[in-house]
Amino acid sequence: MSPPSVVRLATSCLPRAVSRRSLQFLRPTQSFAHNGISRSPTTSYIRLYASRSKAKSTADLVPGSKQALTSEVSRLEYGKSEAKMSAAVEWYRKEVAGLETRASGRVTPALLSPVRVELPGNGKDLVKLEEVATIGVRDGSTLIITVFEEHNLKAVEQALYAAKLPNIVPQKQDSRTIKIPIPRPTVEARNALTATAQRMAEDTRVQLRKIQQASVKKGDYKKHSVELEEFQKLADKNSAEVDKILAHMKKSTGAR
Repeated sequence: MSPPSVVRLATSCLPRAVSRRSLQFLRPTQSFAHNGISRSPTTSYIRLYASRSKAKSTADLVPGSKQALTSEVSRLEYGKSEAKMSAAVEWYRKEVAGLETRASGRVTPALLSPVRVELPGNGKDLVKLEEVATIGVRDGSTLIITVFEEHNLKAVEQALYAAKLPNIVPQKQDSRTIKIPIPRPTVEARNALTATAQRMAEDTRVQLRKIQQASVKKGDYKKHSVELEEFQKLADKNSAEVDKILAHMKKSTGAR
C-alpha cells in the first residue's frame, strides 16, 4: 500500500473530534539490501492523545460522600454546627442522667442539682445549692441538707419548693438542717420519668434539625451538593446519639 493510501486510511478511521491535521505520519524508510536480501519499506505511526485543554477532571466523577467540603466558609459553618449539635446532645445526656437516677431509686446529692438559691441581699443572682450548704445521704433513702449560715435556711427551703422536683418534700429539722425522705419510685413513676425523657429527646431532635437548616440556609447550597450531604450526615449522627441515650435509660430502668 502506498504512503498516500495509508494516510487516507488512517485519517478516515480517526474520531471526528480529532483534527486530521493533527495526524503526524512518518515517511516510509527506504528499501535496502543486506547480504543480498531485499528489505521492504516499513511504516511507523505516532499515537494521538487528547490535549490537556480538552481533558476532563475526574473530580466530577467522585461521589459527594467521598469529597471534602469544598470551601473555607463551608468548613467554618460545619464546625459551628457541629459544636452546637454536640452541646445540645450533651445537655440531653445530663438531663437524662438525672431522670435515670430518680427512676432507678438511687438516692444521691445529684437529685438536687437543678436547685438554685436566691440569697437575701444578693439581688436576683442565683447560686447553686452546694455553694451555700452540704448535701449528704442517710440510710440510703434520705437527703440531709446542712446550710453554712443559719440565715440562709429559709432561702434554701424556698428554693427546694421552687425547683418543683418530683417527690422532693423538705422537712426542717433545726436551724441549719433540712431532711428530705426519698420514696422508692413506683412503676408509674418510672414510666412518667421515661415519658419525660422521650419528650426531651424529641425537643432535642427538633433543635438539631433547626441547627442544620440554619447552616444550609446560610450557605445556599445546590441540590445534591456535598455540603448538603455532610450537614445531613452530621444531623443524623447526633440524632442517633439521642436515640442511643434514650434507649439506655429505658433498658436500665426497665420502663416501657
